[in-house]
Amino acid sequence: TTYSLYRLYEEEWEGGDCKLLLRLMIHRSCLIRLGHFKNVLKDTTSLPGFENLTMGYNKYLRPYFGGEPVQIAMSLDIASISSISESDMDYTATIYLRQRWTDPRLVFHGNKSFTLDARLVELLWVPDTYIVESKRSFLHDVTVGNRLIRLFSNGTILYALRITTTVACNMDLSKYPMDTQTCRLQLESWGYDENDVIFTWLRGNDSVHGIEKLRLSQYTVERYYTLVSKSQQETGSYPRLILQFELRRNVLYFILETYVPSTLLVMLSWVSFWITLDSVPARTCIGVTTVLSMTTLMIGSRSSLSKTNCFIKAIDVYLGICFSFIFGALVEYAVAHYSSSQKCAAKAPQEDEVNITNILNSSITSYKRKISFTSIEISSDNVNCSDLTMKTHEKIKCVLRNKMHRIISYFTIQNPSNVDHYSKLLFPLFFMLVNVFYWAYYLYF
Repeated sequence: TTYSLYRLYEEEWEGGDCKLLLRLMIHRSCLIRLGHFKNVLKDTTSLPGFENLTMGYNKYLRPYFGGEPVQIAMSLDIASISSISESDMDYTATIYLRQRWTDPRLVFHGNKSFTLDARLVELLWVPDTYIVESKRSFLHDVTVGNRLIRLFSNGTILYALRITTTVACNMDLSKYPMDTQTCRLQLESWGYDENDVIFTWLRGNDSVHGIEKLRLSQYTVERYYTLVSKSQQETGSYPRLILQFELRRNVLYFILETYVPSTLLVMLSWVSFWITLDSVPARTCIGVTTVLSMTTLMIGSRSSLSKTNCFIKAIDVYLGICFSFIFGALVEYAVAHYSSSQKCAAKAPQEDEVNITNILNSSITSYKRKISFTSIEISSDNVNCSDLTMKTHEKIKCVLRNKMHRIISYFTIQNPSNVDHYSKLLFPLFFMLVNVFYWAYYLYF
């Protein structure tokens, strides 16, 4: 019955119906197991080479089983890299993976090659290649599974796949957004160690195509190269192929989006230095507004990255510098205004009528007051500590009090209006110096 069905399918098959071809192979395999070798071989002259698929072929055994390892040459076409995620530290790519190896069991006469239906791959031995560090992967199946099997007369098999995969990429974001990331696409055998299979690139670096033509939204592909390595596992040493590529982030977007606005906010805070100290609402409004705007800008810059990232990024450093200068401008006005109000309060008693009795009373009180190191009174004039009637510990306290008076006098603002005058020069100067060091460090180190 099996032989009759086989002959019936053979008569109906005209070379284009893959379903009938599959049935032919199944019944042929059954006939071989039943011992009908001669009938099958005699009736398969119209299918050159396909008799090797059934006669003694075992798809569960690799080529050269028990002998030398199978050499598998690979090549890649990078169709697209759709997304690179800093928060998840991965990238998604669509690739065309092509694998070539030679199976002496599939040698047939002639110099032709046959492209088989992708569903016939189930009848052949194929490598168990997988993508290392892949989080999610799938094989495209519209309109059918995107696989290709091509058989050459010398037994060489070309097996091509279209795969979309999301692969982990460990990123160093300390220089974000002026960073360069190095990502990898690694191919490895899952079950066959180096004694069974050997992975090689078909043409070295020329085995990879399409990556130099990619146009990414935030990155530019700097360079790429291929490597051949081994993965040492507990179960053995497995062959591994590595495609390593470097991605440089395009910083222009971040300059327009973050760096320029933050710099302009710092410059806006300096406008208050040209406003008089008496204009309290104007200067306070500028200081508070710039601080709040800078805070909003800092929060917005971090929203695109995951909160789990603990990197102190370059953009965070710059925003922190800008925030410090804006906050410093607000504090500068507070200091200047406080010093001005204190000076005005000190001048007011001098305009009143001086009472001699008050002067005498204050002098007597000051002489009666005991000198204590913990409660030193800082006067405008230094006290003469060379008096012979003073005791040693009193002289020491007197000297310390004079020294403290001199130190405090260095930090005493004699003219509050000079604070704004110096700030007009010092704030821009220090901001320019910090920018020089910042950009030099992150761009060249």
